[in-house]
Amino acid sequence: MPDHIDSNPPQTLRRSLRPRHLSMIALGGVIGAGLFVGSGTVIHTAGVLAPLAYAVGGVILLLVMRMLAEMAAARPSVGSFSDHARLALGNGAGFIIGWTYWYFWVVVVAFEAVAGAEIIGGFLPHIPLWIISAAVMGVMSVINLLSVRGFGETEFWFAAIKVVAIVVFLGIAIAGLFGVLPGQQAHDLAIGDGSLTPAGAAGVLSAVTVVVFSYFGAEIVTIAAAEATDPVRAVTRAASTVVWRVIIFYVGSIGLIVLLVPHTAIRADASPFVTLLERLGIPGAALAMQIVVLTAVLSVLNAGIYTASRMLFALTARGEAPSSLARTTTRGTPIRAIVLSTVAGWLAVAVAYLAPEAVFAFLLNAAGSVALVIYAAIAISQLRLRRLIEQEGGALPVRMWGHPYLSWFTLGLLAAVAVGMLILPDSRAQLGLGLIAPAGIAVVYLVRRLFRLRIASPVTSVLTTEEPQ
Repeated sequence: MPDHIDSNPPQTLRRSLRPRHLSMIALGGVIGAGLFVGSGTVIHTAGVLAPLAYAVGGVILLLVMRMLAEMAAARPSVGSFSDHARLALGNGAGFIIGWTYWYFWVVVVAFEAVAGAEIIGGFLPHIPLWIISAAVMGVMSVINLLSVRGFGETEFWFAAIKVVAIVVFLGIAIAGLFGVLPGQQAHDLAIGDGSLTPAGAAGVLSAVTVVVFSYFGAEIVTIAAAEATDPVRAVTRAASTVVWRVIIFYVGSIGLIVLLVPHTAIRADASPFVTLLERLGIPGAALAMQIVVLTAVLSVLNAGIYTASRMLFALTARGEAPSSLARTTTRGTPIRAIVLSTVAGWLAVAVAYLAPEAVFAFLLNAAGSVALVIYAAIAISQLRLRRLIEQEGGALPVRMWGHPYLSWFTLGLLAAVAVGMLILPDSRAQLGLGLIAPAGIAVVYLVRRLFRLRIASPVTSVLTTEEPQ
């Protein structure tokens, strides 16, 4: 096994992201509309036990990020867990994980562009939504094309707005809990309705499956770390601090909501944040939350374009994507990888408007279980790569806690989530569809490999070992 993964092909990226960028990039990827709006579904399903569902998901995130930090610190690479899977499990694993992750973010970019257009369309009702979606995609693409520093700064301020919004919300909710808001008394608050959860244990299990996917995105930090001024220090710091912030923000805000609002009053299709703020008599809550949600959508969209382009760039370095996509500007921006990822996103946006129920719903569902695939690949890769590094006497700047027991425990939790999705009728189809993309990419890899072998074998048998397993 090589001492390191060469993340600098002939066309190189530029290391200009600072630690503050890395921390906010991770937050920006994981704190989106899923918290501000999607949490309504979790509370509606799990009731008062919704914070427990977020805590369980937080434990999975904490363990996965620690494993990822160990590998990223020991083997920093722009391909991150895709390259780690390649080293630990073979070229096929790296190919499948890399392209699956790229597919996921292309679909997410389209989804966020459509969601952002719907919010903006409320203020600009005379402009067709597809034009707004295309414009939003265009603006975010230009930001990414300018420089990685421009992306980092934009994501920093987007994430900062979300963090400030959550902190303000927590402050207002805590004040409301103690009855110190103007014109509000503690006895005015209704805390629950006597039942823990409307759907019992099945409701909590269903909520956990939703929560795991809402946390997905924090792993972006290990991809961005390859463009940081000090990759090892940046990924170590960001992976540890961001997880705790995410857990506090999610569990803290949802905990206060279920304390102050009966879960029966929470609608699955409305923001529970707005519900609580309006209950506490905060004026302009709906408008303020609309702006925050729009910021969250644009933040995830911005991060999605960046992440998809960097994963595509990493695939070119492994000869698993056209080498022409590795072209960078003088500022170290992978211009062609960004353009292709954006074009793919635009095509998905077009599908969202032309065939929303038939095709786009399929694309979304096929991307829905990617988090489980990626997390499982990270855990398996860490178990294997840790052993290989120790056998070679390599350094481990960051170590996974309780290795290998907590790594296996994480795999057990992921398996439990998968079983839960299989049991629950609402998520069973999503689990099955979520395996289609990795399976299809695996077929592409096998066909690609067989094609190379057939062409190479008449010339020389040496070429048959070009991609060892």
